[in-house]
Amino acid sequence: MNIQQIKLRYGIIGNSPALDHALEIALQVAQTDLSVLITGESGVGKEIFSQVVHSNSARKHNPYIAVNCGAIPQGTIDSELFGHEKGSFTGAHEQRKGYFEVVNKGTIFLDEVAELPLGTQVRLLRILETGEFIKVGSSKVLKTDVRVIAATNVNFAEAAKKGDFREDLYYRLSTVPIHIPPLRERGEDIFLLFTKFATDFADKYQMPPLRLLPEAKQALLSYNWPGNVRQLKNVTEQISIIEQNRTIDLNSLKKYLKGLEINKLPAIYKPEQNTDFSNEREILFKFLFDIKKDVEETKKMVSSIIQGADIKTIKRPEALTNYEYKDEPETLIKTPYEIKTNDASNDIEFSKHIEDTEEIIEENLSLSEMEKNLIIKALTKNKGKRKIAADDLGISERTLYRKIKEYDIEL
Repeated sequence: MNIQQIKLRYGIIGNSPALDHALEIALQVAQTDLSVLITGESGVGKEIFSQVVHSNSARKHNPYIAVNCGAIPQGTIDSELFGHEKGSFTGAHEQRKGYFEVVNKGTIFLDEVAELPLGTQVRLLRILETGEFIKVGSSKVLKTDVRVIAATNVNFAEAAKKGDFREDLYYRLSTVPIHIPPLRERGEDIFLLFTKFATDFADKYQMPPLRLLPEAKQALLSYNWPGNVRQLKNVTEQISIIEQNRTIDLNSLKKYLKGLEINKLPAIYKPEQNTDFSNEREILFKFLFDIKKDVEETKKMVSSIIQGADIKTIKRPEALTNYEYKDEPETLIKTPYEIKTNDASNDIEFSKHIEDTEEIIEENLSLSEMEKNLIIKALTKNKGKRKIAADDLGISERTLYRKIKEYDIEL
């Protein structure tokens, strides 16, 4: 089965290269028994991809079950997945088979797998490695042959760093990763999907189909779509039901797209800041060196002006005392020049015979003192709001709190 046949069978709309690439990987990995991790934002259609993998595998005639891990309470998740023995906990009136036992020889799709408790993650890791599991309240080891397809919209690297997800389980699940692109990165697919949904709802509700004006179409393509395909479908259904005028302009569309004007602006890329504790002093050192460099460049520029000074005659502004004009009339520089005034012509002459002077600057910068002053300035600027102050300083809020205590800063 090729990609176009897959799209027709599962109702996948779009010609985005990133979408086609994800489908190609799904078809290739379907022929194996490897674990698959599907990643992507909420609403991009991760469950459809799990069905594509299962229906094109050797297990397609065996059971398939989709489990939303985030919808099952933590107290019962182990029982749901692995089963329990009678009397193993309050309310366990009879023995129960878990999903891994019921779906033996088939495929289990674990949606929102990052929501699993750490204890359940250990049990899942054992199944992936050995195929063995133990029911709740039992000591008997059981075997199962289940292919696991997992999905998440969580950044596993950050979750593992925080201790919310086992790193070894992540690597075991992501034997073959499939990333589904968000809707905003699929270009013209947005308009194709809107047209498909609008046609479906027109048939369903016996209404004339919607028609988008060019400005509304452009707004659809420019919108951020945080809810992805799911949000687009909901918006299309709302417009189909509520709008009496079947020709949709930009003003009509604005009522259904929150923050449309903001999202039409070009996105500003803000690089991720490294707020590791070990980099705090490097950041401050860089800041100090930049200041020192600016001071040195200013000194060189002034010295160059002094050495190249010649007799010049310029118009004297009101109350001019010991100032020199640069090329721009608005800019004045305080100088130690000897000034000769010609009252008759209201002109000023600068003497070119100026003794060279050497400025000695004693630099006695305390890193700790500078760090403390920067923190105080940031807190004062942001009226004591630590989170905003931490962002300005390029450190984490937790680090800022520690520094406040360390320097005994009073807010």
